[in-house]
Amino acid sequence: MNRRQFLAAATTPFLAGCVAGSGATKDGARPRIERVEVFPIRYPMTGYFKFFAGPDGSTGRAAVVVKITSDDGVVGYGQSVPIAKWSDETLETSTVALQKYFGPALIGRDPEDLVGAHQALDQAIAPGFSTGMPITRAGIDLALHDGMGRRHKKSVPELWGLAAKPKLTLSWTVNVTELAQVEAVMQVGRERGYRHFNIKVGPDPKFDAELAALVRRAAPHGFLWADANGGYTVESALDAAPRLAAAGVDVLEAPLRPNRIRGYQSLRRQAALPILMDEGVISPTDLEEFHALGMLDGVAMKPSRSGGLLSARAQIEYCRQHGLWWLGSGLTDPDLSFAATLQLYAAFGLDRPAALNGPQFLTASILRHPIHVENGEAQVPLGPGLGVEVDEAKLAELAAS
Repeated sequence: MNRRQFLAAATTPFLAGCVAGSGATKDGARPRIERVEVFPIRYPMTGYFKFFAGPDGSTGRAAVVVKITSDDGVVGYGQSVPIAKWSDETLETSTVALQKYFGPALIGRDPEDLVGAHQALDQAIAPGFSTGMPITRAGIDLALHDGMGRRHKKSVPELWGLAAKPKLTLSWTVNVTELAQVEAVMQVGRERGYRHFNIKVGPDPKFDAELAALVRRAAPHGFLWADANGGYTVESALDAAPRLAAAGVDVLEAPLRPNRIRGYQSLRRQAALPILMDEGVISPTDLEEFHALGMLDGVAMKPSRSGGLLSARAQIEYCRQHGLWWLGSGLTDPDLSFAATLQLYAAFGLDRPAALNGPQFLTASILRHPIHVENGEAQVPLGPGLGVEVDEAKLAELAAS
């Protein structure tokens, strides 16, 4: 499947379900994108998470809010969530790319032409091995979906002709540097109703197996998911996988960097645990090729990593068609990215706990009514568009801080 084929396939259900010209203005003309505004912010955080420390001592979860206004008055909001210590996209590069490249490429375009929009973004910043600046462009994709839903008074799942689950079960992240910290971190999660846990592992197989055993003993019936973020060598990954399996881990995510093709193939042959890829799976083409090479049993899905909902949806459909695992993950998504991710997973009936730890670590919101999380479950926002409302005063305050 080439890029145009996947984009066309991903939008077909929506286009088929719309009344022709339903997005037209009173004079019969299609709406056009009039303005793209960009708001770089940092969300304050609590607790320890290894990825969030910015330059010059800055802290917090970086994000760029994207506001797309069309000439029919419809506004759509999206959000890019760069992480310098996880990817090669930063708050600064995302802001510039949106202001100088992606935003201008959309002016005058039909806001409901998702295929054309993604092609325009490809022309603005060319793809390399995969999609160009996918975390950054996800903010554009989300804003276009949000505006489309608002224009048609439908949630994103409804645009796709799907019925979404009202709630999703979440997983609590255990990210520690010492084993003595495990009980305290888990206790906070248990007090908030969480019963499922994901652990950050790598590069030490022995430490990681002990960590997994502690978590498994404390949560004998929970889903236990180990994520290495590419932190093992091939040799240490082959050592770690059977240790983690023996300790009670259910699945191993991103044991190696994605260019370690033979290493992933060796882990699949070892078959100690199901092997999921994360970093490196950006487009449906990446997933198709890595699957054909025998590198994975599934994917830890992240629309924020994959350029937005269009790409992520196509990847989930590929996994379902080919009997692959797909688990719901994220990039400590705040507000708009969190809402879009919940809608996507709920639309496709995710039945395993989602590692969406924004509610665990973030302490502020730009929404009028923040997404409700209680007893380890997130209420899926199912109003028009992404289902949430931005409080512009809160956004301005956070942008100024």
